[in-house]
This record gives sequence, structure tokens and C-alpha cells, in this order.
Amino acid sequence: METHHPDGRVELVSTARIEQSPLYNHDLAPVPIARRDWTTYSYAALWISMAHCIPTYMLASGLMTAGMNWWQALVTILLGNTIVLIPILLNSHPGTKYGIPFPVFARAAYGTIGSNLPALMRALVACGWFGIQAWIGGEALHTLFTTLMPGWPGLLGAGFSGHTTTEWLSFLLFWALNVAIIYRGMNLLRLVENWAAPFVLVMTAILLAWAIREANGLGPLLAQPGKFETLAEFLPVFVPSLTAMIGFWATLSLNMPDFTRFGRSQREQMLGQVVALPTTMFVFAAMGVLITSASGIIYGEPIWDPIKLVGRFETPLVVGISMFTAVVATLAVNIAANVVSPANDFANAFPRLIDFKTGGLVTGLLGILMQPWRLLADPSGYIFTWLLGYSGGLGSIAGVLIADYWLVRRRQLRLEDLYLEDGAYKGWNPPAVVATLLGCAFAWGGLWLEALKPLYDYAWFVGFGVGFLVYAGLMQRSPRADIAPVPTAEG
Repeated sequence: METHHPDGRVELVSTARIEQSPLYNHDLAPVPIARRDWTTYSYAALWISMAHCIPTYMLASGLMTAGMNWWQALVTILLGNTIVLIPILLNSHPGTKYGIPFPVFARAAYGTIGSNLPALMRALVACGWFGIQAWIGGEALHTLFTTLMPGWPGLLGAGFSGHTTTEWLSFLLFWALNVAIIYRGMNLLRLVENWAAPFVLVMTAILLAWAIREANGLGPLLAQPGKFETLAEFLPVFVPSLTAMIGFWATLSLNMPDFTRFGRSQREQMLGQVVALPTTMFVFAAMGVLITSASGIIYGEPIWDPIKLVGRFETPLVVGISMFTAVVATLAVNIAANVVSPANDFANAFPRLIDFKTGGLVTGLLGILMQPWRLLADPSGYIFTWLLGYSGGLGSIAGVLIADYWLVRRRQLRLEDLYLEDGAYKGWNPPAVVATLLGCAFAWGGLWLEALKPLYDYAWFVGFGVGFLVYAGLMQRSPRADIAPVPTAEG
């Protein structure tokens, strides 16, 4: 039986029936209200530590490399993060209300079997991100070891694919550190997040102070012009860049229930996210912009990778502290943003075979197979190929989920049926699949059809709009739209 508490949260009084279901395991189970203890600070710290990472820094500096000046890059980032905050908050609500993770929430729209489509699409993107963050963390470890042992780079030979053997070893060491923390669980993650958030910000502020001093103040930094003299020149870069900024957190816009399921209240999870996400991304990106500008003045060329920038420092202590900071920052964001969701997603696909820990290991292995060193070879590949490309698919899923929960079901779900093979959400829900595939087709069609090329620059917006409208239209005639909530006990 479901119990609705006065604050709107729902929990299952008895789970005896669903525990026998093949769609259930401990990691996918609804979180009991007694264990929903994340506060406003927990969510603020989560976003602060996730935003205070090397890819955020590279996001801003990559835009400058593409030709923007400092304020154009910052406005693009702030606007993108403000837009993506909307689907993040809309998809956060069911997590706190019902205590369910993202793949279970997706069962309402897609069906108990169909939910594997959005879950695995989201999981594969997360695997790519895991690999990217692991490679960045490995770079930081490599630079740290080089500081401690100057002969480290050539210690084990030339290596392969343009990277020395010790670079590959550093990458695998950082990868293994991530997996080790995964096996310790969510409580350790929260401790790492709470500690990493302020530490990383302080260390980046110190790096910024150095950059301003070496560049002789803010004046020279802010005076550096962009490459675009007219609006007509700027827009072709701005539009795909804005879409890429949304793509940066498009993954979290789907799977925030994985975190908000632990929230004490809707107000606390919303407040923590609204306060932390746009402001933190803006502030940290601004630091990246200024430091990158300074590197152009100091070294004669803008260096978009902060690890390579710090590697040019001559003081071993400074390099060592900086690289330790980079390792902490990358570790915190990688586990929070790129492991929790795919681990749950793989568990959703194979509940009896894969638990959270095994799912995390699968994520790590796929992250290696996706060759992150190639994605990070240059800023244009990172922003305009990786971020822009996958945003269309995830936007399509977001459109379906939001239309289903807020428009079709009006925030009312049958919690027990989400775990039952023969329940109200059994099997596949064809409108959700059709809407998702059409959203992807329109968002990605520009890769093959010249007439659709302009749509590709708006990939996330196109995917979201098509997914939302097609799903809402098809569900008007679907019997699944008439699923009523079960009678509940008030508590």
C-alpha cells in the first residue's frame, strides 16, 4: 500500500509483492522517507562540486578558442545553464515525491520494458563522460607524478597512440580509484562532494590570482577581442555553442531523480539546485575564461587545458598542489555525474544480474572503449561534436518524460506498478518510443540531409520539442493515459 505524507511525498508501506518481481532489486527500490535525508546544502554542494571540474573550465576556454571574447563566452554559458535548469527541476520532482531513481521513473512513460531505451541511451552518454573525466584525472595524476619524479614520463617507454606508457598507467590508476569509491556507496560520495566543493573553488581562485598578476591586471585580459565583428559572423557559432552548453548538463536533466530520491523535501532540493547550478557554472567558467586569456598573454598562445597550463609552472610544490586539486575535483564530479545514473540504468535493464556496483564497473569499462583521448584532442571536437551531438537524443527523452509526468499524468503515479511486470505500466508504451525516435530523427537529420542541417545546430531544442509534442498528441488516444492512481492511505 502507498502512503501519502502531508508534504506530498509517497512511500510503499509494504514491498513484499514487488520484492518478488524480476524488475526489482535493492538499488532500484523506493527510498523510505526515513532515509531521505539530503538537505539544501547537499544539493548545492553536489552541483558546486560537479561544476567545479576541468570540463567546465574547458567549456569556457573552448568557446574562446572558437572565436568568442570573454563576455560572449560567459553569456552563452549562463544562458545555457539557465535553460537546462528548467528540465532539471521538472524531472527532479518525481524523485523526491516517490523516492525512485531515473530508470524506474521512465517506466511510467516508456513501460517497464521500454524504459530500457532511454535508460541505456542515457547510460552510454554517461560512459563517454566517465571516460573523458577519467582521462582528465589521469592527466592530472601524470603531471603530479612528473613533479614528484622528473623521469616519470619516459620511465616505461614510448607507449602508443601518441601517449607514453606512464600516461596510460596514470589513466588506469585514476580509473581504478573511481571504481574503488563506487564500491563504497552513496554515503561516501556525499562526503567527497561536501569536502571537494569548497576546496576546489579556493584552489582555482588562487590560480586566477596568479593569472591576473602575471598578465598585469584585469585590463589586458578583458581587452582581448573576439574574432566576430558582426552579428552575422557571431550567430553561426553562438547557436551550436548554446546547444552544447545545454548538452553539458542534458544528462543530469534526465537522471536527477537518482539524487532527489534522497531529498527531505521538494523545497530543499529545488532551492539547492536553483542557487547552485547557474551561479556556480558562471563563476567557475569566468575563472576559466580569465585564466585562458591570461595564458595567451603570458605564453603567447591561449592554453585551453588547465592541466597543460599548470604543467608549465616551474615550482614543484605549486604543480603538486594544483594537480591534487584537479584529481579531487575530477573524482567528485565523475562519480556523481557519470556513475550513479548508468549504474542504475544497467541495473534496470538486468535487475537480477546487475546491481549498482556491477553497473558502475560496466560504466567504467565502456568508458575506456569509447576512447576519450580522441574526444579531447581539440576543443571543437569536445564542444561541437560530443556535446552538441548527443544533446538531441537526450532532449527527445526529456520531452517525453516531462510531457508524461506533468501533462498526461499530472504528477500522479502508481508506485507499486512501476515494479510489476503485469502492472499498469507493463511492457512497451509505443507513443513514447515513436516520439523519441522522431525527436532523434529531426535533431540528427542534419548530419545526413543538407535541408535539415540548421536543425542540428538546435539539436536539444528540436529533440525536446518534437518529443514533447508528438508524445502529448499520441497519448490523447492511448488507454495508458487513463491510468488512475490507486487508493492510498493518508499518513
